[in-house]
Amino acid sequence: MIDTHCHLTFPDFRDSVAETLSEAARHGVTGCITISTTTSDCLDALTIAQRYPNVWCTAGVHPLYSDQGLHRWDNLLSVARSSRCVAWGELGLDNHYETPHRDVQDRVLAEQLAFIETAHASDRVNLPIVIHCREAFADLLPVLRRTRLDPTRFVFHCFTGTPDEARRVLDFGAMISFTGAVTYRNAADVQGAAKLTPVDRMMVETDAPFLSPDPHRGKRPCKPWMASVTARYLADLKGMGWEEFHARINDNTQRFFGIDASASGA
Repeated sequence: MIDTHCHLTFPDFRDSVAETLSEAARHGVTGCITISTTTSDCLDALTIAQRYPNVWCTAGVHPLYSDQGLHRWDNLLSVARSSRCVAWGELGLDNHYETPHRDVQDRVLAEQLAFIETAHASDRVNLPIVIHCREAFADLLPVLRRTRLDPTRFVFHCFTGTPDEARRVLDFGAMISFTGAVTYRNAADVQGAAKLTPVDRMMVETDAPFLSPDPHRGKRPCKPWMASVTARYLADLKGMGWEEFHARINDNTQRFFGIDASASGA
């Protein structure tokens, strides 16, 4: 399987990428998508993806980094044109923290979505989109609906909402991705959302270095190999045998990102 969302450019992994990938492979996690957070971080993510055949990257500005100076949209396009880049993002809205202020988040989100629409139309860079949505479903879904972007090409990563919010995302047409947060004893809402989500609309990730799954909760860093722990938990939660669930999430990863877990080069 693939860890569809981690941050190998973060200090936790910057000097140990090869070791991190080897450890993941020993647990059956044969590749990773390292997710961009800024228009400079995306260049570092591409460098890692070009160095390791079982790593891919994305290009986008995270809402919590939306206030960090000038955004070089040309950098995003440069990364997105590479065959090693498999998605835009992560991008979206975050109402959990007071800063960056929503005015800033809203402006950068609007600029970024307009940029992506233009890239799809004029540069033929047509990639799926990784969405960050924390306590912002009511705000973000109407924004996405107003774009010309295909709803089925969005994935709401690190889903920590309620079953009702999951239904709204599914009705919109997007995929939903779960982290180790779904394994926590106090995560009944997230577990209910996972039960509700059809397996063909589901992905699995770590969001490493954050959110280590039980029984490793609180351990930093969470590592890509731990995607296998969350995947097995989800298989049990869905009442599915491991082999069937494993095959289905790999199919989803290939369909959405164009990545074949069995041919990742790990």
